[in-house]
Amino acid sequence: KTDIPLTERGRRQAKALGPELQDWKFALVLTSPLQRATETCRLAGYGQQAQTRPELAEWDYGRYEGMTTEQITQTSPHWSLWRDGGPGGEKASDVGRRVDRVISEIRATDGDVLIFAHGHVLRVLTARWLEEPAETGRHYELQTAALCVLGYEHADPVIRRWNQPPTA
Repeated sequence: KTDIPLTERGRRQAKALGPELQDWKFALVLTSPLQRATETCRLAGYGQQAQTRPELAEWDYGRYEGMTTEQITQTSPHWSLWRDGGPGGEKASDVGRRVDRVISEIRATDGDVLIFAHGHVLRVLTARWLEEPAETGRHYELQTAALCVLGYEHADPVIRRWNQPPTA
């Protein structure tokens, strides 16, 4: 898997997350092992308490790793990551099984949990949090360094806040 560092813009966005999160007390902080997530976590001020979870690593795109959708559809015009996955990599359902393990850990935690991960994985995690198929994540647009809050209304899993950019 490609493990690229944050861009300068990404570093600014990560630093801006700190003030957005400062009023929360987190019982657990989880991060993907890839450096974009761990660096975002550190720059936001949570590196010391973060625990790495390999289940939060970005989707394995297989032979399509490093390619854009435009490049892929030149040879496979009807390809969809959410439907087809990457050849030699993961399908959405595979990513769903990974994040289901994280969701079980979150639900067993007494208190709020903060997660630093990657767009596609977080979209799958959201779908699975809502008890939907992993492929439903295709409907959730997610920007870099956006704040999202998942929770419950009564016993039902809900999205409380979605795709909120840092204000700083």
